[in-house]
Amino acid sequence: MTAAPVKIAVLGAGLIGRRHIEHILATPEAALHSIVDPSPAARDYALAHDFPWHPDFKTMLAAGKPDALIAATPTRLHVPDGLAAVAAGIPALIEKPLADDLTAGTRLVEAAEKAGVPLLVGHHRRHNPMVRRAREIITSGRLGRIVTVHSFFWTMKPDDYFDIAWRREAGAGPVLTNLIHDIDLLRHFCGEIESVQAAQSNMVRGHGVEETAVAILKFVSGALGTVNVSDTVVAPWNWEQTAGENPAYPRTDQSCYNIAGTHGSLCVPRLELWTNGTERGWLQPLRTERLTAPDQDPLRLQIEHFCRVARGKEKPLVSGREGLKTLQVIMAVKQAAAGGASVGIEP
Repeated sequence: MTAAPVKIAVLGAGLIGRRHIEHILATPEAALHSIVDPSPAARDYALAHDFPWHPDFKTMLAAGKPDALIAATPTRLHVPDGLAAVAAGIPALIEKPLADDLTAGTRLVEAAEKAGVPLLVGHHRRHNPMVRRAREIITSGRLGRIVTVHSFFWTMKPDDYFDIAWRREAGAGPVLTNLIHDIDLLRHFCGEIESVQAAQSNMVRGHGVEETAVAILKFVSGALGTVNVSDTVVAPWNWEQTAGENPAYPRTDQSCYNIAGTHGSLCVPRLELWTNGTERGWLQPLRTERLTAPDQDPLRLQIEHFCRVARGKEKPLVSGREGLKTLQVIMAVKQAAAGGASVGIEP
């Protein structure tokens, strides 16, 4: 017999919430339980598509408990939404970042672990087959010992993006919103980070959040990395435009991560591998190999995985604890940028 679809409630019907809804509707293993969002726009959206709608969590529960839920609400609501899900025994996928501070994020993760309720974090890029392929190449040793890495997130967010007030407020800048994805993948590729140095600027727009930040990362392995993020420059080097995950973004044939080791270097997401022959050296010819991976939407794969986790068939690929570790690095970047000194990251 075919198992009944996992009924998923979506908290927050903004841009990412609606993308989750589209993938739930397109996934046979899933079904949309309801939309939970008090805004008139969310109510009108639900009514227009004949989706069940509730203004708050309590009303949603009174109408019938979902099998799972996705919290795609503003960051400040992630912990309250997650704790409500844990208290109700509902497996939850929390959009990144897990929280807007480490203390609250830790409280949520520990509550979920104590209750035995699955908690996932929406670092969806880890579900991308191209990311899995890149990690296989790195862990196979083809690059040798990883020595240094670099990541770009350079893009231009249009003026109307900031018409929504919270996007101009603390916590909504590209470090927490965008760089957190890059940090998560660098951890996934290269291991844990033990310290960071950073600087940030808001010299163009002058909003209450950063628009540009740079950081130096020191990995536990001894490798060093640099990350550079700006949402106020016109450039092709960012995940959205290089990975092709979201058709809304014009795609460029570029990469945004460079990972270099003693025996080779890898560009991601192009999966372009550079090596010498049997002898290594700057006078030796370089060989390049373009590797491939299936082109599948990681948000759809994340929903499929979430359904299996909710049914108890799999462990979370990106658990609450993993999301907390990435958040720890991001908070260290923010602290280092504010204070100017190197910030250590405790295991």
